[in-house]
Amino acid sequence: TRQMLYGVGVLPDNMGGDVPFIETSAAKGTGIDDLLENLALLAEVKELKANPNKSATGTCLEANLSEGEGVQATLLVREGTLRKGDVILCGSSYGRVRQLYDDHGRPIQEAGPSWPVRLTGLDEVPNADDPFIVISDLATAREIGEKRKGKEQEAALQPRAAMSLERLSTIKVAELKVILKADFRGSIEAIKKELDKLTHDEVRLKVLHAAIGGITESDVQLALTSPEDSIIVGFNAVPDDRARALAEERGVQIRQYSIIYNLTDDIRQALEGKLKPEERVIHLGRAVVRKTFKVGRVGTVAGCYVTQGVIERSAKVRVIRGGLVVYPPADRTAALESLRRVKDDVREVKEGFECGIKVANYDDIKVDDVIEAYRIEQVQRTLEG
Repeated sequence: TRQMLYGVGVLPDNMGGDVPFIETSAAKGTGIDDLLENLALLAEVKELKANPNKSATGTCLEANLSEGEGVQATLLVREGTLRKGDVILCGSSYGRVRQLYDDHGRPIQEAGPSWPVRLTGLDEVPNADDPFIVISDLATAREIGEKRKGKEQEAALQPRAAMSLERLSTIKVAELKVILKADFRGSIEAIKKELDKLTHDEVRLKVLHAAIGGITESDVQLALTSPEDSIIVGFNAVPDDRARALAEERGVQIRQYSIIYNLTDDIRQALEGKLKPEERVIHLGRAVVRKTFKVGRVGTVAGCYVTQGVIERSAKVRVIRGGLVVYPPADRTAALESLRRVKDDVREVKEGFECGIKVANYDDIKVDDVIEAYRIEQVQRTLEG
């Protein structure tokens, strides 16, 4: 790590630079006092000061919806002093501070610069990193907040970039729709970030709705608009009784998770399940035609010698002459009508044995033709493949 810092011109103060290097370990609890001491010293030297005698401003660190207290937001005060009873605007959320707690969960009346605090009183859950400011009155905060929400809704309704007509003519895009409910706004953002990585030209993941709180009947109703392509995902969120009953009655899938990796892994598998399987040709064997026989109503039977692998009765075949496939045509497949050893019908003939082969619907077989046997396997594709 030190070498990497040296490489970009960051030099420690003990090597002539101006950057203090403090080695710490949160797991072991070492170096923390040195870090705090150096931070305080550096702030004093650089005269990093904030004015506490003004209206508070800062940033939202985390937010969630609590059953008992409603919206809870953890904020970092950067300037001024935040007081219980202040009206704040945080992103598009607004409200009056009902309760204020310090980082130990103790009720407090006010918080100055650099204080992390948890508060209640906002009308809805803000996003992490949303800035907040104290507003003079609730009516003004409400007006600004509602305008911001209107703009967010307009942006959400904007159509996605259209796929080109050329691509539409060659690729049919399948879509998996997700309704996401979680315990914290940060959880939603982390999950959406991981889901954004699950991309493929032939499948698309669309988050229809993402919100904090339990899974409700309205979430199930939303999924019912496209039940064959929709899934409800709860991250540390559970369905209420009405939602569960409706989902079971109408066949809507609800998945619950507490680990993000498990959630994204299941969504990945669901997306891969919508990919059209890849057809893989498995070569089985070859037989050379040594003689041909005209057999009554049967047609032309080829007397063959298996030179490679195995010829299976259930296999698909092609007839090769002079290195070119002469049957079947490129848009069709051919099968065996019969496979015999001496006079017995058999399921397969292995390398080194002779056999009689009748290719279904083909009588133009000739000596020295090669009959190649193969089967086609359906292989499930992956998003990376």
